[in-house]
Amino acid sequence: MPDAAFAERYAALSARDARFDGQFIAGVTTTGIYCRPSCPAVTAKPQNVRFFRTAAAAHEAGLRACKRCQPDAVPGSPEWNLRDDLASRAMRLIDDGVVERDGVEGLARRLGYSSRHLGRVLRTELGAGPLALARAHRAHTARTLLAVTELPITDVAFAAGFGSLRQFNDTIAELYRTSPTELRALARRGSRALAPEPAGVGTTPGTALTLRLPAREPFDGTGLLHFFADHAVPGLESEDPAEFARTFALPRGEASVRVRVDADRPGVIVRARLDDLADVPALSARLRRLFDLDADALAVDRALAADPVLAPLVSARPGVRLPGSVDGAETLFRTLLGQQISVAAARTVTGRLVTELGGGRFPSALQFAEHGAEALRGPARRIATIVAAAHAILDGRLRLDPETRSEELRAALLAVPGIGPWTAGYVAMRVLGHPDTFLAEDLIVRQTAAAHSLPGSAAALAAHAARWAPWRSYATMHLWRARPGPPPPRRASTSSAPNLRDSDGADF
Repeated sequence: MPDAAFAERYAALSARDARFDGQFIAGVTTTGIYCRPSCPAVTAKPQNVRFFRTAAAAHEAGLRACKRCQPDAVPGSPEWNLRDDLASRAMRLIDDGVVERDGVEGLARRLGYSSRHLGRVLRTELGAGPLALARAHRAHTARTLLAVTELPITDVAFAAGFGSLRQFNDTIAELYRTSPTELRALARRGSRALAPEPAGVGTTPGTALTLRLPAREPFDGTGLLHFFADHAVPGLESEDPAEFARTFALPRGEASVRVRVDADRPGVIVRARLDDLADVPALSARLRRLFDLDADALAVDRALAADPVLAPLVSARPGVRLPGSVDGAETLFRTLLGQQISVAAARTVTGRLVTELGGGRFPSALQFAEHGAEALRGPARRIATIVAAAHAILDGRLRLDPETRSEELRAALLAVPGIGPWTAGYVAMRVLGHPDTFLAEDLIVRQTAAAHSLPGSAAALAAHAARWAPWRSYATMHLWRARPGPPPPRRASTSSAPNLRDSDGADF
């Protein structure tokens, strides 16, 4: 590690700076343990400290987790969304449980590389190969379940992705130097288990589970819940601004979830019923992305507040997050369905399709491809765009997955007739959690910008927004949230372009 980088991290460690928790790990060679930066223990001498990007790298170096600061009990690294390289995209999939489901070969295949090349890149970039990274993630999931649930030890083992109880016990003993029962007591020190879902609540079959998913401060979870409620589809999602609730698909089955903001600390409380407990890692990873829980909110706010025009917006709403996506294809279709009409009309139209075409679930790409021409209503060019997008998804030309590079996703979207830059940018922001997308041509963005003495034209506004990189998606959210007056209905573009153009963004 370069001297400057080591000095910066050591300064954070010496200051016990909690802002860096989850972003790197400090290993102490003399004690054989690794800690979060805010660990209250006496700071070791620089020559005895090594820094790691992942817990797996610390494990590979023979270190075990500190029982005092419990470095696993923090939000994840924001780096996997901020960066778009192979290692970051691999980490998104590892967190989702792909190694447990498909093995290292399946992970490499999803990323388009050989397993040997992938392993070499991950060891070079992150200090550990895919198996070690997956094992560390399983251990982290297990620790979370032990801390906040009353699940039996055996259920925790399989829910975390371990193949056997023996493998689970051996891993916990190696990484934490304790037993699962002792780790449960340790993880609850100074805290408490969350109350399980009351008996008789809900009719969805499956295993009930309650989780706490932490976030970095500040966390505007309430703003996200209002966003989801404003765009809730009748029959699919809750319209309650205090709770996000819906059913969605996971790799091994479905999950019915209800999410509220944690009143005690930054993060959310999740109550879920799962068809298969082995889907817990995927559930956790997808909800973390949906609520942007791993964002470095302090860094975002500090950078945006450096612009005097944005400073009051940031001060009014600290910790603004990007609303993620339950499913990439669903996000794209809902975006296309909502163009040229009001938010209320878009919800009604989409709710009808959920009932008539999806049978109570959001319609699949196959259903849109086979029946979209008959089931959809509205402008013929919009219908053609939706059907074309469905075919592009089915034949693999359009991949809406978290491992997709942002530029590849945008290019594939723009190749679909009728999809323009607004939709491509918006989908990248929602599906990939891309932090640096700025929709300069968006009507609401331009109206709000003009009301706050920013340039009113798209070109001039885009030039001004360059100073907000790499957080332009969050600047977009601030401008949407601060829009002057009620949102106008979405209108068709006056452009003479032959294809259907993007929405003006008034759905925000």
